[in-house]
Amino acid sequence: MILEPVTPFRPREYAVKVADQAWEQRAAAALRRRVFCQEQGLFQDHDRDALDQHATTLVALSYLAGGPDEVVGTVRIHNDRPGIWYGSRLAVAPGYRRDAHLGSALIRLAVGSAHARGCNAFFATVQAANQALFESLHWRTLRSLDLHGRPHVLMRADLAHYPPVHGGTLPLVAVGRRAS
Repeated sequence: MILEPVTPFRPREYAVKVADQAWEQRAAAALRRRVFCQEQGLFQDHDRDALDQHATTLVALSYLAGGPDEVVGTVRIHNDRPGIWYGSRLAVAPGYRRDAHLGSALIRLAVGSAHARGCNAFFATVQAANQALFESLHWRTLRSLDLHGRPHVLMRADLAHYPPVHGGTLPLVAVGRRAS
């Protein structure tokens, strides 16, 4: 008997929101550790730093049977002075990088949430491999950098394309499967 390959199950509904539950915070930290330490080797044991003390963590949650199941993406935002905001540590679980444009949704919520909180300028240091994604989302490259031994770019979001998002949540999104 020849068995057909089985496509792994992935939920078809996602929510992108501020992490307001302890399990969401823990799962976001674990996802960052998997992506930035284990997968990319950018950091040794963890990627946590002083910004985590006051940053707001955003998460993409997969939904199963009508309820949140797993953190499949995360990003953090913070400001260091009035009106100036930053995003960092954008991570999407490997099995979800092609589903629902979760990275784009996290970016929209990050900038939109900051915009709702009085953001006048939003910046991010982005791995150069992701520069085209950000440019397609109305970001402008300011300069190239080398961080953690990898090429990065400092980028700025065009706030005209990011309406304020009050309440810290994008609507629940149902998606069809995309071909891998």
